[in-house]
Amino acid sequence: MCGLAGLIHRGKNADIGSEMMQMLQSLKHRGPDSTGFALYGDGKQDVTILRIKFAEQADMHSGFDIHQKVIDRKAEMKRRLQERGVEVVAIEDATEYSCRVSIKNGGDKKLIDYLEDIDEVEVLSVGRNLELIKDLGDAQTVGDQYQLSKFNGTHAIGHTRMATESAVDIRSAHPYWAYPFSDISVVHNGQLTNYWTMRRAMERIGHRFLSNCDSELIAVYVAERMERGDDLETAMRRSIDELDGVFTYFIATSDALGMAKDVMAAKPMVLYEGDDFIAMASEEVAIRSIFPHEIDTYDPYDGEVLAWKIN
Repeated sequence: MCGLAGLIHRGKNADIGSEMMQMLQSLKHRGPDSTGFALYGDGKQDVTILRIKFAEQADMHSGFDIHQKVIDRKAEMKRRLQERGVEVVAIEDATEYSCRVSIKNGGDKKLIDYLEDIDEVEVLSVGRNLELIKDLGDAQTVGDQYQLSKFNGTHAIGHTRMATESAVDIRSAHPYWAYPFSDISVVHNGQLTNYWTMRRAMERIGHRFLSNCDSELIAVYVAERMERGDDLETAMRRSIDELDGVFTYFIATSDALGMAKDVMAAKPMVLYEGDDFIAMASEEVAIRSIFPHEIDTYDPYDGEVLAWKIN
């Protein structure tokens, strides 16, 4: 079933961490297994942020050995950053099994591949604006754990997951970052019936996938089209024709937010669009959770694609 939420403030910063927590918590009934946030802040022109995990949350209860392995993986990450001559601004622990790394002018594919060559290490996101946080539990649990109420920014997307076809773990949770493209993330509800065909086509041109989730394919597909010259809206419109199945997805870049529904429009979505603020979700209750006053919402039609810039 799963729940999607997205919001964008046009021309200003806001408490998007708190707002997204509220929206996703109201959708807890749609997916209690894990919750994820892709949050977009101002960023600094010469600083790239990496969100990295060293183990699954569930692994941390398996004894002393896993704690030592996490320590060793962190040390090896630092060693490899130093070996590559990366200028590290800061390394901050997010949890005992994940961290936030800020580096100067970096984050290219070779570096990411080198870091992920460390056993069990996964780079969850890379970007000057994007920070991707996902973990087990509801939105309040994950938000409090990562102190997301302190996050200010312009736009965000999020996801509550009910595991139906894969494990309950961080690797299978949404959102997905579009490796190796900086600052692009996606959340998705539905199923792609041509997933494996399109994934193999993406792999043949050099892309790799960390999961078997079809949502990751959407992120990589749209990012690949943008790399070829499409703008976000054009890439999404192309996806309606080339992705088979039933789906609703939200996608975000460093300066934009978009939504797309397949031509059958089987997956629910509600949208509110004001002059300076747009919010969307699987259910109206999520949008109502951040508005104290009456608003008008509507359901996008089948095959609809919309995109908004932050200013």
